[in-house]
Amino acid sequence: MPRRKFADEEVVMGRWPGSVLYYEVQVTGYDDRSHLYTVKYKDGTELQLKESDMKKLHENNTNQYNGEPDMTEVNYSSHSILERQRIESERARERILERYSLHPRKEEKRTEEMYSEERIFETPKTVEKVCQKTKELEFGGKIGAFFMILLMPGTVFYLLLKCTQKDPSVLNFLPSLPAFESLWETRVFGVFLLWFFLQALLYLLPIGKVVEGMPLFTGIKLQYRINGFYAFILTAVAVGISLYFEVELYYLYDHFLQFAVSATVFSLVLSIYLYVRSLKVSEQELSPGGNSGNIIYDFVMGRELNPRIRHFDLKYFCELRPGLIGWAVINLAMLLTEMKVHHLNMPSLSMILVNSFQLLYVVDALWNEEAILTTMDITHDGFGFMLVFGDLVWVPFLYSLQAFYLVNHPNEISWPMASAVVALNILGYYIFRGSNSQKNSFRRNPRDSKFAHLKVIPTATGKKLLASGWWGLVRHPNYLGDIIMALAWSLPCGFNHILPYFYVIYFIGLLIHREARDERQCKKKYGIAWEKYCQRVPYRIFPYIY
Repeated sequence: MPRRKFADEEVVMGRWPGSVLYYEVQVTGYDDRSHLYTVKYKDGTELQLKESDMKKLHENNTNQYNGEPDMTEVNYSSHSILERQRIESERARERILERYSLHPRKEEKRTEEMYSEERIFETPKTVEKVCQKTKELEFGGKIGAFFMILLMPGTVFYLLLKCTQKDPSVLNFLPSLPAFESLWETRVFGVFLLWFFLQALLYLLPIGKVVEGMPLFTGIKLQYRINGFYAFILTAVAVGISLYFEVELYYLYDHFLQFAVSATVFSLVLSIYLYVRSLKVSEQELSPGGNSGNIIYDFVMGRELNPRIRHFDLKYFCELRPGLIGWAVINLAMLLTEMKVHHLNMPSLSMILVNSFQLLYVVDALWNEEAILTTMDITHDGFGFMLVFGDLVWVPFLYSLQAFYLVNHPNEISWPMASAVVALNILGYYIFRGSNSQKNSFRRNPRDSKFAHLKVIPTATGKKLLASGWWGLVRHPNYLGDIIMALAWSLPCGFNHILPYFYVIYFIGLLIHREARDERQCKKKYGIAWEKYCQRVPYRIFPYIY
């Protein structure tokens, strides 16, 4: 075993990845297997460096490690005059490009190629960086993970059963557990499998552009086929043809609980497969948040970051396809069922509002499919039971709870009330879409002239944090818009019961927890720059409240 050259707590000079510049860093750890040092830069940024990218402080360098950032400090002791001139020339070039938003034509060509529909998949290059063991456990740790396996399915079945009761009050306990025959039917499971593999087939169609995702913690960028909206259109055509030939979507309502059970069984089997296959992959492919060594915790959180079967990305596919498109189909089935059960010539105004609002949300997500590549689900979280169950069961069967509720408990809504609810949903959507579009566009091309008027905070990673516009209002304006829309979806169900408001209550808790996770990740990644951003934008989600 080679001996390490630098000791913990030692202050040395570390080369910034991808450059020839050296900065003072403090050694905080060493991995015997990968032979990589964990170092901390002055602004709090932590990275892993090879020994060859580190060297002792210069004898004449009397600067001390004081925790203050100084990203203009360069060690020229090992460079010749020509090298120094080259560095200054590069700096001047970057200043000109940033000031006037100029880009060499070769760079423009590379950007155009990234969005070309003719681009084919390429195997990403691997880098010598491995995933460290997960030390900070979330969601209550090992015990919390165990109860999630029980509580998540239990919550879905409890709420669906409550909707079928004459009095769906949460204080009115279920009279008895349903018989096995009412929970499982092989034919229903077959229909679910048909739906899943139909969406998989649409995902594999060679239509739509291929784009690169965000850099993962290993530095690689995976490639993704963007064709979710095409899959939605083709699905809509297939559903329309089925209705033309008088295929009854009432079957979906009549076997709704059985479909939920089928999706749960499939999710469990898929999660087991994902965990088993993760035991055979390289450490570079593991998730930073699901590599604790505990079987239950890693099974729930997901050990592998982006499991793929050749070019078929399982996590990316499940995020937006079978569950999200299935949600829209379920809502349509509930609308048609309401007309059939209550002998209506047209759907109720409440059902129309719920279907319209949620259809807009689904179409928006698929139209802006590329935006999901910047989320924590794709870049940080592993693909385990939590995400699998969330994508395939929680989303389609609980997000459609309002439509399912209205079939059994119709609610009349006045036109003035309907107009107010529509205005509320438009406001939420405006905030949600505006903030997300601004963030995603800025991440793709921060030098775009349309961002010239916005204030930014530079970070040690080379990226910049938006500190004005939507992201100067609160730290997570997209969450604010999401919550407002969730409330608008529930209001058409009236105020007789709290059951249809489960989604908005749960969603507030989910986003507050996710916001806390975002805060920890951003503070670790951006260091003092994130602290400056928090000082400038003090409110997290709700302006002047939280």
